[in-house]
Amino acid sequence: MKLVLFNDGRPGLLTDRGVIDVSQVVGQTGARVGQEAMEAVITRWDDIRADLSSLEEEGDAVPLSSVTLLAPLPRPGKILAMGGNFLEFGARERSPMWGFLKAQDAVLGPGGTVVLPDVDANIFHHEAELVLVFGRGGKDIKEADAMDHVFGYTCGIDVSARIVTGVPGGQRPPDYLPIAPHKSYPTFAPLGSYIVTKDEVQDPHNLQVRLRVDGELRGNYNTDDLGHSIPESIEWVSSMESISPGDVFFMGTNHQGLGAMQDGDTIELEIDGVGSLSINVADPLKRRWAKGVDELTAQDVREGAGGPGRRVRPL
Repeated sequence: MKLVLFNDGRPGLLTDRGVIDVSQVVGQTGARVGQEAMEAVITRWDDIRADLSSLEEEGDAVPLSSVTLLAPLPRPGKILAMGGNFLEFGARERSPMWGFLKAQDAVLGPGGTVVLPDVDANIFHHEAELVLVFGRGGKDIKEADAMDHVFGYTCGIDVSARIVTGVPGGQRPPDYLPIAPHKSYPTFAPLGSYIVTKDEVQDPHNLQVRLRVDGELRGNYNTDDLGHSIPESIEWVSSMESISPGDVFFMGTNHQGLGAMQDGDTIELEIDGVGSLSINVADPLKRRWAKGVDELTAQDVREGAGGPGRRVRPL
């Protein structure tokens, strides 16, 4: 199933016929909206799945064009993220695991606008990522049990301000950064457009990820390039952070398709079997960088020469 939040935060199902309001199934009064509503769907899934299936087949649907989709999880308890988790098309060996948290209030919904802040950044990068949604909580989860904690998947963009001096050792922390400031500005965590339940994704380690800016293809990679699998990553991150239903986990990106985000851009992300997400970009300072793929960063990451974006400056 494809689960959405729409209009005033109502929970719904996205179907070929349109969007079906499932508020009455989720809560007796239909009063649950937003994050609370989606967490109720997740935590009550076993109890309400049959009712949702019936609505998916027979419920009243309204055209998708007549509703406004919101981020399916507008304020997760935690936004976890892996760093350096891809092999860059085989150019790199598996590196030690590291990661970070993004701030809860960084979430942006589909069709929203990323606003670039007034900070001294070398560049602002779009990082196209598969994002998993947790359905069960826990701590110190074992790799063998990790997938039992996954509820579903969505699309995400890890927006990154490349401020080389902002993190000791450049952009890469030595192990784990509880909150990554350069990735946590408001609107720096676009999510959506919906959650697809994990039963509809045959193999999350074999999904093509494509990101376009104003129609130009930049990111284009498969999740089979992951250095550390989803179960490995869950075991690692849960050794440091407790996990709750409705938390999200960015799995990292292949850096060979990064490029500048700048004023007026329209960015579209598509992940096969998971969905699509479109956002806009605004920069009050109207800074400009070269269009296209940031080849300097791609080379740096392939060669392990330094943090992403360390040599790129505005035009």
